[in-house]
Amino acid sequence: MSKTTLQKQLLQTCKTQGSQLAFADSSGAQVTFSQALAKSIFLTGRLQPIWKNQDKVGILVPPSVGGALVNWAALLMGKIPVNLNYTLSPEGIASCLEQCGITDLVVSGKLMERLKLDLPVRIHRLEDLAAAPKLSEKIRAGFLSKFTSPSALLKRLGGSTAQSKDLATIIFSSGSTGAPKGVMLSHHNVICNVDQVREVYQFTTDDRMLGVLPFFHSFGFMATIAGPAVAGFAAAFHFNPMESKVIGPLAEKHDVTLMIATPTFLQFYLRSLKPEQFKKLRLVIVGAEKLPPRIADAFEKKFGCRPLEAYGCTECSPGVAVNDPTTNRPGSIGRPLREMEVKIVHPDTREELPIDSPGLLQVKGPNVMQGYLGMNDKTAEVLQDGWYDTGDIVRQDPDGYLWIEGRLSRFSKIGGEMVPHGTVEEALNKLSEQESQIFAVTGLPDDKKGERLAVIHTASADLLETVLEKLNDAPIPNLWKPKASQFIKVEKLPYLGTGKLDLKGLQDLAQN
Repeated sequence: MSKTTLQKQLLQTCKTQGSQLAFADSSGAQVTFSQALAKSIFLTGRLQPIWKNQDKVGILVPPSVGGALVNWAALLMGKIPVNLNYTLSPEGIASCLEQCGITDLVVSGKLMERLKLDLPVRIHRLEDLAAAPKLSEKIRAGFLSKFTSPSALLKRLGGSTAQSKDLATIIFSSGSTGAPKGVMLSHHNVICNVDQVREVYQFTTDDRMLGVLPFFHSFGFMATIAGPAVAGFAAAFHFNPMESKVIGPLAEKHDVTLMIATPTFLQFYLRSLKPEQFKKLRLVIVGAEKLPPRIADAFEKKFGCRPLEAYGCTECSPGVAVNDPTTNRPGSIGRPLREMEVKIVHPDTREELPIDSPGLLQVKGPNVMQGYLGMNDKTAEVLQDGWYDTGDIVRQDPDGYLWIEGRLSRFSKIGGEMVPHGTVEEALNKLSEQESQIFAVTGLPDDKKGERLAVIHTASADLLETVLEKLNDAPIPNLWKPKASQFIKVEKLPYLGTGKLDLKGLQDLAQN
């Protein structure tokens, strides 16, 4: 097991990469690693009386330089940063706060004003916490950052007692299928995952990551909070991943080379960004949804960089499998990362299945979570003898590549046959010949066949008629083809803040 922690890693990186860019954002703020360390130390002085006697500390700040620094400050103090999902309902956020025992919440004032949240905790605006540093505070931060050894600094700030097996963060699951659960990730989990991914993609200290995923998202935390600390690359932040008019100039200004995104985000960039704005882009990793070939082809043609499909889950810190640029197998989610073991088992019997047989994916490795916060029963349901049950139906080919067949919760049992929502969804969207997703599939109870499909869509009447005509000849089983009466028109499809389809939201729309 790795002996180090994120706070030790970030101090080492700040020492070796001091003059290089660490963080920048769309407000114009930017800091080197040395400046980031000094500013984080300054924040520890302001936060100490607020977070006194609290081990888990709440942060509700969008991707930004300030948001990254307050996370680093929490780590230096030996605290467990909990970045709250601001796309949840007020009740959902309050539940997360209660589960963690958080009494004081550091927030973005602008975000709170926009969301108009009324939460049962003491609120501290980051803008106020960072404002008007006194001379004595500047001297303290400067002295500690420049003239104090890493061990002495952590001892003074509180981060020296943390060990690699201790929690580094708690990430609440997106809640795409129900109430969010607090995923407990250790320093060892997160650092190992950064190293696993770095080994494949050869990150360098000259790389710059586009930071549009929120810190409450596991990829956002791993790639833009832990990534710079462990691997020494920089991150350029913007809070809205679909605001192309801001992201384009930001990426161009800071020579962005790395990006983690979803197919939905790529569609916005295809429509609105100029090729020169992504001129330094060398790696695009795509997850959360299946990457349609038409989007991958269009993105490569316009920006000269082929998006690579990968796979992860919050419970795995999050990376599990990736495609390598030199051995990319389009349509697959790649091969498991180093030290990741995989098993494909029968969903009911848990019997291990042979190569190329679709089944439930189970994984084991150094990046698998410690469990769900305060939920021993739910932990036991998915984590046994170190094996995590992903809930995804996958097959592994003879070369070791994994292929997603669907999520166990995204199948409908119709007349005894398992019908994959994702495959039907993909077929309908392909028939529509639209760049963006306009069809999403869910399931509803049915008295005769057990379940039936419901298709939530944003298509015009003419387009829907065309798709239904083409559907007759589509290369999927007739049982999988929804009838016209099963289509439900809405203004827009429901998405979570992470870019994933809101599966619970789809169910709600289908039932109403």
